[in-house]
Amino acid sequence: MAIIKHKKRVKPNHSKAGDFVSITILVVMGLFMALPLVLAISNSLKPLEELYIFPPRFLVSNPTLDNFHDVFVLMSQSWVPFSRYIFNTVFITLTGTIGHLLVASLCAYALAKHRFPGRNLIFWIIVTALMFSTQVTAIPNYLIMSKIGWLDSYLALIIPAIAKPLGLFLMKQFMEQIPDSLLEAARIDGAKETTVFLRIAMPQVKPAWLTLIIFCFQDLWNLQGSNYIYSEELKTLPYALSQISAAGISRAGATAAVAVIMMIVPITIFIISQSNIIETMASSGIKE
Repeated sequence: MAIIKHKKRVKPNHSKAGDFVSITILVVMGLFMALPLVLAISNSLKPLEELYIFPPRFLVSNPTLDNFHDVFVLMSQSWVPFSRYIFNTVFITLTGTIGHLLVASLCAYALAKHRFPGRNLIFWIIVTALMFSTQVTAIPNYLIMSKIGWLDSYLALIIPAIAKPLGLFLMKQFMEQIPDSLLEAARIDGAKETTVFLRIAMPQVKPAWLTLIIFCFQDLWNLQGSNYIYSEELKTLPYALSQISAAGISRAGATAAVAVIMMIVPITIFIISQSNIIETMASSGIKE
Protein backbone atom coordinates (compact mmCIF):
# COMPACT_ATOMS: atom_id res chain seq x y z
CA MET A 1 0.00 0.00 0.00
CA ALA A 2 1.53 3.27 -1.10
CA ILE A 3 2.19 5.77 1.59
CA ILE A 4 1.17 9.24 0.60
CA LYS A 5 3.14 11.94 2.27
CA HIS A 6 1.50 15.28 2.61
CA LYS A 7 3.80 18.23 2.51
CA LYS A 8 3.17 20.76 5.16
CA ARG A 9 2.28 24.16 3.86
CA VAL A 10 5.13 26.53 4.58
CA LYS A 11 3.93 29.68 6.20
CA PRO A 12 5.67 32.91 5.28
CA ASN A 13 7.99 34.17 7.98
CA HIS A 14 6.04 37.32 8.71
CA SER A 15 4.51 38.62 11.89
CA LYS A 16 1.70 41.12 12.17
CA ALA A 17 3.73 43.17 14.61
CA GLY A 18 6.68 43.32 12.20
CA ASP A 19 4.46 44.32 9.30
CA PHE A 20 2.81 46.99 11.40
CA VAL A 21 6.18 48.45 12.43
CA SER A 22 7.46 48.43 8.85
CA ILE A 23 4.35 50.12 7.47
CA THR A 24 4.41 52.68 10.28
CA ILE A 25 8.04 53.56 9.58
CA LEU A 26 7.36 53.90 5.85
CA VAL A 27 4.34 56.12 6.45
CA VAL A 28 6.25 58.37 8.84
CA MET A 29 9.17 58.68 6.42
CA GLY A 30 6.79 59.38 3.54
CA LEU A 31 5.04 62.12 5.47
CA PHE A 32 8.39 63.60 6.50
CA MET A 33 9.61 63.69 2.89
CA ALA A 34 6.33 65.30 1.79
CA LEU A 35 6.70 68.21 4.23
CA PRO A 36 8.67 70.50 1.83
CA LEU A 37 6.02 70.05 -0.87
CA VAL A 38 3.18 70.72 1.58
CA LEU A 39 4.99 73.81 2.87
CA ALA A 40 5.51 75.16 -0.67
CA ILE A 41 1.83 74.70 -1.53
CA SER A 42 0.77 76.22 1.79
CA ASN A 43 2.99 79.28 1.27
CA SER A 44 1.62 79.81 -2.23
CA LEU A 45 -1.90 80.03 -0.79
CA LYS A 46 -1.02 82.41 2.05
CA PRO A 47 -1.85 86.11 1.87
CA LEU A 48 1.08 88.46 2.35
CA GLU A 49 0.36 89.11 6.03
CA GLU A 50 0.53 85.37 6.80
CA LEU A 51 3.85 84.95 5.04
CA TYR A 52 5.55 87.31 7.47
CA ILE A 53 3.65 86.46 10.63
CA PHE A 54 5.77 85.54 13.66
CA PRO A 55 6.02 82.85 14.80
CA PRO A 56 5.58 81.42 11.28
CA ARG A 57 2.76 78.99 10.64
CA PHE A 58 3.25 75.80 8.68
CA LEU A 59 -0.30 75.61 7.26
CA VAL A 60 -2.31 78.43 5.75
CA SER A 61 -5.19 79.85 7.78
CA ASN A 62 -6.94 81.93 5.10
CA PRO A 63 -6.15 80.36 1.72
CA THR A 64 -6.29 82.57 -1.35
CA LEU A 65 -5.40 82.35 -5.03
CA ASP A 66 -4.31 85.98 -5.23
CA ASN A 67 -0.64 84.97 -5.45
CA PHE A 68 -1.23 82.97 -8.63
CA HIS A 69 -3.37 85.79 -10.01
CA ASP A 70 -0.51 88.22 -9.37
CA VAL A 71 1.91 85.98 -11.24
CA PHE A 72 -0.27 85.86 -14.36
CA VAL A 73 -0.94 89.60 -14.19
CA LEU A 74 2.79 90.35 -13.97
CA MET A 75 3.60 88.00 -16.84
CA SER A 76 0.83 89.47 -19.00
CA GLN A 77 2.44 92.89 -18.60
CA SER A 78 5.71 91.68 -20.11
CA TRP A 79 6.45 92.92 -23.62
CA VAL A 80 7.27 89.32 -24.60
CA PRO A 81 4.16 87.10 -24.52
CA PHE A 82 4.04 84.62 -21.66
CA SER A 83 3.35 81.84 -24.16
CA ARG A 84 6.73 82.55 -25.75
CA TYR A 85 8.56 81.73 -22.53
CA ILE A 86 6.56 78.52 -22.20
CA PHE A 87 7.34 77.54 -25.79
CA ASN A 88 11.07 78.13 -25.32
CA THR A 89 11.21 75.98 -22.21
CA VAL A 90 9.09 73.17 -23.67
CA PHE A 91 11.06 73.14 -26.93
CA ILE A 92 14.46 73.10 -25.20
CA THR A 93 13.35 70.49 -22.67
CA LEU A 94 11.81 68.07 -25.18
CA THR A 95 14.56 68.44 -27.77
CA GLY A 96 17.35 68.08 -25.23
CA THR A 97 15.74 65.11 -23.49
CA ILE A 98 14.98 63.20 -26.69
CA GLY A 99 18.40 64.00 -28.15
CA HIS A 100 20.21 62.96 -24.98
CA LEU A 101 18.26 59.71 -24.76
CA LEU A 102 18.95 58.86 -28.40
CA VAL A 103 22.67 59.69 -28.35
CA ALA A 104 23.30 58.07 -24.96
CA SER A 105 21.46 54.88 -25.95
CA LEU A 106 23.25 54.49 -29.27
CA CYS A 107 26.68 55.14 -27.80
CA ALA A 108 26.02 52.88 -24.81
CA TYR A 109 24.88 50.05 -27.08
CA ALA A 110 28.04 50.32 -29.16
CA LEU A 111 30.32 50.41 -26.10
CA ALA A 112 28.55 47.57 -24.29
CA LYS A 113 27.80 45.13 -27.10
CA HIS A 114 30.44 45.72 -29.76
CA ARG A 115 34.17 45.14 -29.62
CA PHE A 116 36.37 47.73 -31.32
CA PRO A 117 39.76 49.32 -30.60
CA GLY A 118 39.67 52.15 -28.08
CA ARG A 119 36.31 51.28 -26.48
CA ASN A 120 37.82 51.05 -22.99
CA LEU A 121 39.61 54.36 -23.46
CA ILE A 122 36.38 56.03 -24.53
CA PHE A 123 34.57 54.65 -21.52
CA TRP A 124 37.21 55.88 -19.10
CA ILE A 125 37.02 59.33 -20.66
CA ILE A 126 33.28 59.26 -19.99
CA VAL A 127 33.86 58.18 -16.38
CA THR A 128 36.41 60.97 -15.96
CA ALA A 129 33.93 63.50 -17.33
CA LEU A 130 31.51 62.55 -14.56
CA MET A 131 33.85 64.15 -12.02
CA PHE A 132 33.44 67.63 -13.50
CA SER A 133 30.41 69.57 -12.29
CA THR A 134 28.42 72.08 -14.33
CA GLN A 135 30.10 74.99 -12.55
CA VAL A 136 33.56 73.74 -13.55
CA THR A 137 32.67 73.41 -17.24
CA ALA A 138 30.66 76.67 -17.46
CA ILE A 139 33.55 78.82 -18.73
CA PRO A 140 34.88 76.25 -21.27
CA ASN A 141 31.33 75.73 -22.55
CA TYR A 142 30.85 79.46 -22.94
CA LEU A 143 34.12 79.84 -24.86
CA ILE A 144 33.26 76.95 -27.16
CA MET A 145 29.77 78.27 -27.84
CA SER A 146 31.22 81.71 -28.54
CA LYS A 147 33.80 80.36 -31.00
CA ILE A 148 31.29 78.35 -33.03
CA GLY A 149 28.66 81.09 -32.97
CA TRP A 150 25.98 79.32 -30.96
CA LEU A 151 25.52 81.96 -28.28
CA ASP A 152 22.03 83.46 -28.07
CA SER A 153 20.45 80.41 -29.70
CA TYR A 154 18.66 77.27 -28.61
CA LEU A 155 21.73 75.18 -29.53
CA ALA A 156 23.72 76.70 -26.67
CA LEU A 157 21.41 74.93 -24.21
CA ILE A 158 20.40 71.83 -26.18
CA ILE A 159 23.79 70.54 -27.35
CA PRO A 160 25.47 70.49 -23.89
CA ALA A 161 22.40 68.69 -22.52
CA ILE A 162 22.64 66.03 -25.23
CA ALA A 163 26.34 65.47 -24.50
CA LYS A 164 26.07 64.91 -20.73
CA PRO A 165 28.08 61.83 -19.68
CA LEU A 166 25.74 60.66 -16.90
CA GLY A 167 23.13 59.27 -19.27
CA LEU A 168 25.72 57.43 -21.35
CA PHE A 169 27.26 55.87 -18.24
CA LEU A 170 23.86 54.80 -16.92
CA MET A 171 22.74 53.28 -20.21
CA LYS A 172 26.01 51.39 -20.71
CA GLN A 173 25.81 49.78 -17.29
CA PHE A 174 22.29 48.54 -18.08
CA MET A 175 23.19 47.48 -21.64
CA GLU A 176 25.92 45.20 -20.32
CA GLN A 177 23.30 43.19 -18.41
CA ILE A 178 21.57 42.13 -21.65
CA PRO A 179 22.60 38.55 -22.55
CA ASP A 180 24.71 38.42 -25.70
CA SER A 181 22.94 35.18 -26.65
CA LEU A 182 19.65 37.05 -26.88
CA LEU A 183 21.09 39.54 -29.37
CA GLU A 184 22.88 36.82 -31.33
CA ALA A 185 19.65 34.84 -31.63
CA ALA A 186 17.95 37.85 -33.16
CA ARG A 187 20.82 38.33 -35.64
CA ILE A 188 20.70 34.65 -36.61
CA ASP A 189 16.98 35.04 -37.32
CA GLY A 190 17.86 37.78 -39.80
CA ALA A 191 17.24 40.89 -37.72
CA LYS A 192 19.26 43.92 -38.71
CA GLU A 193 21.31 45.82 -36.15
CA THR A 194 18.73 48.61 -36.03
CA THR A 195 16.00 46.08 -35.25
CA VAL A 196 18.13 44.42 -32.60
CA PHE A 197 18.72 47.78 -30.95
CA LEU A 198 15.13 49.03 -31.08
CA ARG A 199 13.17 45.79 -30.59
CA ILE A 200 15.50 43.82 -28.28
CA ALA A 201 17.98 46.03 -26.46
CA MET A 202 15.90 49.12 -25.68
CA PRO A 203 12.90 47.26 -24.15
CA GLN A 204 15.30 45.35 -21.88
CA VAL A 205 16.76 48.58 -20.45
CA LYS A 206 13.48 50.43 -20.07
CA PRO A 207 14.13 51.25 -16.37
CA ALA A 208 17.36 52.98 -17.38
CA TRP A 209 15.97 55.25 -20.06
CA LEU A 210 12.87 56.09 -18.04
CA THR A 211 15.14 57.19 -15.20
CA LEU A 212 17.25 59.10 -17.68
CA ILE A 213 14.18 60.93 -18.96
CA ILE A 214 13.31 62.02 -15.42
CA PHE A 215 16.78 63.41 -14.68
CA CYS A 216 17.24 65.14 -18.03
CA PHE A 217 13.73 66.58 -18.09
CA GLN A 218 14.04 68.04 -14.61
CA ASP A 219 17.44 69.60 -15.35
CA LEU A 220 16.27 71.26 -18.56
CA TRP A 221 12.88 72.34 -17.22
CA ASN A 222 14.57 74.33 -14.44
CA LEU A 223 17.35 75.68 -16.67
CA GLN A 224 17.48 79.47 -16.94
CA GLY A 225 20.29 79.68 -19.50
CA SER A 226 20.82 83.39 -18.96
CA ASN A 227 24.59 82.95 -19.45
CA TYR A 228 24.07 81.87 -23.06
CA ILE A 229 20.76 83.47 -24.07
CA TYR A 230 20.53 87.26 -24.33
CA SER A 231 17.49 87.88 -26.51
CA GLU A 232 14.30 88.22 -24.51
CA GLU A 233 12.39 86.26 -27.17
CA LEU A 234 14.58 83.22 -26.46
CA LYS A 235 14.48 83.37 -22.67
CA THR A 236 13.12 80.39 -20.76
CA LEU A 237 10.20 80.22 -18.36
CA PRO A 238 12.38 79.79 -15.22
CA TYR A 239 14.25 82.98 -16.12
CA ALA A 240 11.04 84.95 -16.61
CA LEU A 241 9.61 83.70 -13.33
CA SER A 242 12.86 84.39 -11.50
CA GLN A 243 12.49 88.07 -12.37
CA ILE A 244 9.30 88.10 -10.33
CA SER A 245 11.17 86.62 -7.37
CA ALA A 246 13.85 89.32 -7.64
CA ALA A 247 11.36 92.13 -6.95
CA GLY A 248 11.69 91.80 -3.17
CA ILE A 249 9.31 91.55 -0.23
CA SER A 250 6.32 93.02 -2.03
CA ARG A 251 6.19 89.98 -4.32
CA ALA A 252 6.84 87.30 -1.73
CA GLY A 253 3.43 85.74 -2.39
CA ALA A 254 4.02 85.67 -6.12
CA THR A 255 7.45 84.12 -5.47
CA ALA A 256 5.82 81.31 -3.49
CA ALA A 257 3.35 80.74 -6.31
CA VAL A 258 6.20 80.64 -8.83
CA ALA A 259 7.88 77.85 -6.84
CA VAL A 260 4.73 75.74 -7.02
CA ILE A 261 4.23 76.41 -10.73
CA MET A 262 7.77 75.28 -11.51
CA MET A 263 7.30 72.08 -9.48
CA ILE A 264 4.07 70.91 -11.08
CA VAL A 265 5.43 69.55 -14.37
CA PRO A 266 8.60 67.80 -13.03
CA ILE A 267 6.65 66.16 -10.21
CA THR A 268 3.98 64.95 -12.65
CA ILE A 269 6.62 63.50 -15.00
CA PHE A 270 8.36 61.84 -12.07
CA ILE A 271 5.17 60.22 -10.75
CA ILE A 272 4.21 58.86 -14.18
CA SER A 273 7.68 57.56 -14.99
CA GLN A 274 8.23 56.17 -11.51
CA SER A 275 5.23 53.88 -11.78
CA ASN A 276 6.52 52.57 -15.10
CA ILE A 277 9.99 52.03 -13.66
CA ILE A 278 8.67 50.00 -10.72
CA GLU A 279 6.46 47.89 -12.98
CA THR A 280 9.27 47.27 -15.47
CA MET A 281 11.90 46.40 -12.86
CA ALA A 282 9.48 43.97 -11.23
CA SER A 283 8.47 42.13 -14.39
CA SER A 284 11.44 42.32 -16.77
CA GLY A 285 15.01 41.15 -16.85
CA ILE A 286 16.61 38.14 -18.45
CA LYS A 287 19.61 36.44 -16.90
CA GLU A 288 22.02 34.38 -18.89
